[in-house]
Amino acid sequence: MKRESMDYDVVIVGGGPAGLAAAIRLKQLAAQGERETSVCLIEKSAEIGGHILSGAVIDPRALSELIPDWKTLGAPLNAPVCEDRFLILNETAGWRIPNGLLPSCLHNEGNYVVSLGNVCRWLGEQAEALGVEIYPGFAGAELLYGDDGSVLGVATGDQGVLRDGSHGPAYQPGMELRASYTLFAEGCRGQLGKELEQKFGLRDGADAQVYGIGFKELWEVVPDQHQRGLVVHSGGWPLDAQTYGGGFLYHQENNQVSVGLVVGLGYRNPYLSPFDEFQRLKTHPLYRQFLSGGKRIAYGARAITAGGLQSLPKLVFPGGALIGDDAGFLNAARIKGSHCAIKSGALAAQSCFDALASGRRHDELTSYPAAFRASWLYDELYRARNFKPLMAKGLHLGSLLFGIDQLLLRGKAPWTLHHAGADHTRLKPAADCAPIAYPKPDGVISFDRLSSVYLSNTSHEEDQPCHLKLADESVPISVNLARYDAPEQRYCPAGVYEIVGDAAGENARLQINASNCIHCKSCDIKDPTQNITWVAPQGGEGPNYPNM
Repeated sequence: MKRESMDYDVVIVGGGPAGLAAAIRLKQLAAQGERETSVCLIEKSAEIGGHILSGAVIDPRALSELIPDWKTLGAPLNAPVCEDRFLILNETAGWRIPNGLLPSCLHNEGNYVVSLGNVCRWLGEQAEALGVEIYPGFAGAELLYGDDGSVLGVATGDQGVLRDGSHGPAYQPGMELRASYTLFAEGCRGQLGKELEQKFGLRDGADAQVYGIGFKELWEVVPDQHQRGLVVHSGGWPLDAQTYGGGFLYHQENNQVSVGLVVGLGYRNPYLSPFDEFQRLKTHPLYRQFLSGGKRIAYGARAITAGGLQSLPKLVFPGGALIGDDAGFLNAARIKGSHCAIKSGALAAQSCFDALASGRRHDELTSYPAAFRASWLYDELYRARNFKPLMAKGLHLGSLLFGIDQLLLRGKAPWTLHHAGADHTRLKPAADCAPIAYPKPDGVISFDRLSSVYLSNTSHEEDQPCHLKLADESVPISVNLARYDAPEQRYCPAGVYEIVGDAAGENARLQINASNCIHCKSCDIKDPTQNITWVAPQGGEGPNYPNM
């Protein structure tokens, strides 16, 4: 069956804050300039916001620039931050760092505790009201190139393909969405963004991108233990001082609390299990006090980009641009990326609109990176650029040096530090590391993987090609198991990867439980041989996060 084709001025791949902001800004500019501009946005989730997972405390600066009357229009920012607490934990206790000693990046005055998924649902409504065509349930699966190598758009994935690659009775070919310019807002480690970086050499001269995996649970807590707008962050236990990471606990509306942990994917010990570290965190007395008597109602995990300014790729290529977390716009020092994503989307939209107004097509949007360099977003990321390299020196020394960098030098030190290398290169052999004994989950505060995946509402059609691709099927046993004791069993937060058979004998094999996948993409990032590639499954599948 031949693929159908549709033409637009701009196609946007991804319905997160960056993609939606770009779509809204394009339509705003079109209305102001009285110039018809067609905009199409596709989103791999079955609904806008369904795959969105974030803490989240949002800085409303970029949103206020994009939609100044967001309060009047009913944006779901209803829990202003009322108090900040930053804790350093040991196994049984902790101490609070006085707010006066915290750098400004860790202050949250004027920010809001939100469900980012609900914010995106609201942004989707604003975009549709402006005339943006939004198609959820369609993943960008293939790049379309012109004869000159420029990007002409994307094709969505085929539907109804069976496990053996044949076409089932419900088969539908993907659709080609062609555009003068295509903006890629797939989020962290975007499938098409990876291909674009390789084809156009966008990472040439940039540091390797580094990542974290973020876990989040949503709890309904006892009313007496809820304080709307309270923001708690922690460092230290359960992670050792050499492993980057930190916990959070955010009090939302309606007696709900978001609790989570971010673990840097550059960790060295292959026995470390980020999921189990998160479950341990919740048992700490300073976290348990808020959760006791409550009920866990949702779970999710996703990778986040954390490299900052020195890890940003070139943002543009002939025919399009990277925006949001597809490029790496996240301020790890502030533990925030939504405002960065919205701003980057708005900047790219302005560049697109100006190019279209001057009759250009399929060239480089050079005014977008120039506008970024002149924006407050660049200044913010510049001031935070040394955070992750300093924290790689360990919790205590890194915190001291970053405090000096921020409090004394205001983030404007005359040097830029660099990352040690890509996360997948960091694991030590299992023989050089000590196994970690994790406590059995109690089913009250701590839980296992499979019961957690159930709460993510994950669903995949069973009879379809596996969306987790192995370049070499022998590597999981001959390298990963033999050298690293199969770390994919531990870095995956959903029980996707499992060694079955005799792990010490010839019958061992890697079993991939693809239906469990919650699309965090940690396997694509952390696999030590880069043998695993994540691609989007058939449209609309994966987790469906409510109020996350």
